[in-house]
Amino acid sequence: MKRKIIVANWKMNLGPKEARVLLTDILGGLKKIKNQLAAFGLVFCPNVLALEKCDAIIGRQRISPLAIFLGAQDCFWEDRGAYTGEISPLFLKQLGCQYVIVGHSERRQFLGESLTMINQKLRAVLNNDMTPILCVSETFAERQSGARDYKIIEQVGQAFDSIKLKPSQKIIIAYDPAWVVSSGQAITPEEAEYVIRIIWQKMIDMYPLPIVRNNVSFIYGGSVDENSIEKFLSQDTIDGVLVGAASLNPDRFIRLCRLIK
Repeated sequence: MKRKIIVANWKMNLGPKEARVLLTDILGGLKKIKNQLAAFGLVFCPNVLALEKCDAIIGRQRISPLAIFLGAQDCFWEDRGAYTGEISPLFLKQLGCQYVIVGHSERRQFLGESLTMINQKLRAVLNNDMTPILCVSETFAERQSGARDYKIIEQVGQAFDSIKLKPSQKIIIAYDPAWVVSSGQAITPEEAEYVIRIIWQKMIDMYPLPIVRNNVSFIYGGSVDENSIEKFLSQDTIDGVLVGAASLNPDRFIRLCRLIK
C-alpha cells in the first residue's frame, strides 16, 4: 500500500518570516503528538522567497513516523538562460526542494499557462530528479457542459506527451477542480474518486501498469479541511490531498494530520 501524502500549498500568503513561524508551529505541534500519527508523507510548499528558511527548519526536524519534504509552487522549463523573473528547477533543487507543483489551476486561470508549457515544466522537474505534483482540473462551465472528463483526459495526455518515465521517477497527479479551489465549495469524495479513476485509466493507457501502480500517486485538492479529509482518504484510489487554506492555520492543520489513518 502506498504511503498517504499531504501537500500543503501556502500560495502567495506568507513572507519568509511568516512562513518560518507557521512551519515551526506546525512541526512543533506534530512532534508533541507523534505517537498518535500514522506514517505519511508531508510536503510543504511555501512562497519561493521562504524556501531556504523552510528547508533549514525541516532539516532540523525528525518526526517519526512522518516523512517531511520541501516543495515549490512552480518552476520554469529551462535550468538557465535569459528568462527574467523565472525560477530555475535546477536552483530549486539546490535549495532543497524535492517536489514542484506544476500546472495549478490558478496559474492556468490567471497566468495563461498552456498545455505545452505544462508539458515542458513537467519534463524539467523530472530531469532535475524532483517529483512533480501535476494539477489537472476543469472549470465550472466545462463541468456544466459535460466536458469535464474530456478536459481531464486531454490535460493528462498532453502533460505527459513524449515523456518516458523511468522506474526511479515518481509522479503525483492532483485533481484540483478550478471552480472549487479557494471557494469553500467541495465536491463529494465519490465524485473525486470517479475523476481520479479516469486519470488512472489514462495513465495506464500511456505507461506500463507496474510504473503507474508503483510510481504514480493520485491526490485530490479543493477546499479540503479537517472536516472532510477522512472521507476523501477513505476512497480506494485517492492517495492523499492537496491542502490550501487549512494548512495556513497550525491548529487546523495539526487536527487534519491526526485524522490520517
